[in-house]
Formats: sequence, C-alpha cells, structure tokens
Amino acid sequence: MDNNVILGRKRKDYLTWDTYFMAIAKLSAQRSKDPNTQVGACIVNLDNRILSIGYNGAPNGYEDDNFPWEREGNPLGTKYLYVVHAERNAILNYRGNRKDFENAKIYVDLFPCNECAKEIIQSGIKEVIYLSDKYASSNETIASKKLFDSCGVKYRQFPKEECKKIEILLETNK
Repeated sequence: MDNNVILGRKRKDYLTWDTYFMAIAKLSAQRSKDPNTQVGACIVNLDNRILSIGYNGAPNGYEDDNFPWEREGNPLGTKYLYVVHAERNAILNYRGNRKDFENAKIYVDLFPCNECAKEIIQSGIKEVIYLSDKYASSNETIASKKLFDSCGVKYRQFPKEECKKIEILLETNK
C-alpha cells in the first residue's frame, strides 16, 4: 500500500440507507394526482437494492381527469373505492420474481391500511418503515398493527432525527 495515500476522507454528510429510501418514497409520492394525500412507497431487499416503487393513484388505464378525487359524499363519487394505494402499487409494479420480496423492507409515508398490510404480509415483506401514523386510532390502522404483530412483520417509525429537507435541482449541464 502506498504510504502517501490518505484514507478516511470521505464525505461525512451522506444519506443513511433509511433516509435515502424514505426520500425515494417521498419523491415517488410527488407523482400522485390526489389533491389531499400523496403517499409513496419503496420496497428494498436485504442487500439495500430497490425492488420497486409506487404511489397512490388511479389504476392503469383509468383516466385521471375523470377520476373522483373527493373525500366526502356518495361513496361512488369519492376516491376511496377507486384509488390504488402506494404499497399495493409498489407490490404490483414489480416485474421480477416475487420470491425477491422475502424479508424485504417497505418505506412508506403513511402507516399502511389493513388492506395493504395483508398484501405486505402475503408478499413476504418483513419490515415497514413509515413517516406518519396519522390515523393510529382508526380501525384500519389498529387492524394493520394486529396483523403485522401476529405475522411477524416489524414496523418502526422513521427516526425524527433523520428527517431533513432534501432539495433536488433538476437542470441541464449547458
């Protein structure tokens, strides 16, 4: 080894894996056309390789302009019977072998609902990292936690101390 080489001078402010994957989930959420709630998801294997991403929105082929985005009113006129959640989209968007999801992690903005929890469990994902537990007292979230606890899926909130504003400037090199 060359005695003149200085080691250990790497950047100290690089992103942790958790921050990196949560930022990708948050960036994916920006694709959502929902005017009230934008949620993104990022599925990662044990080697910290991204397997899939997703965001909440209309199903493929459903025209967004004809989509009901309301939160209240006649159920057929609200988004709830039509929207595909970010977690489900990330699972369905994956084009590889579903065996790759075994022991994977999913990063999401919002704690998963009970329907997404069932799909997370069925897919083999074993850890959920979430930003917000905004609906913690709802029946759906309580059921999600019961399902996860019973089926051995760990969940943890993204550490507050790792929350940071990440600015991305998209520009061309002219």
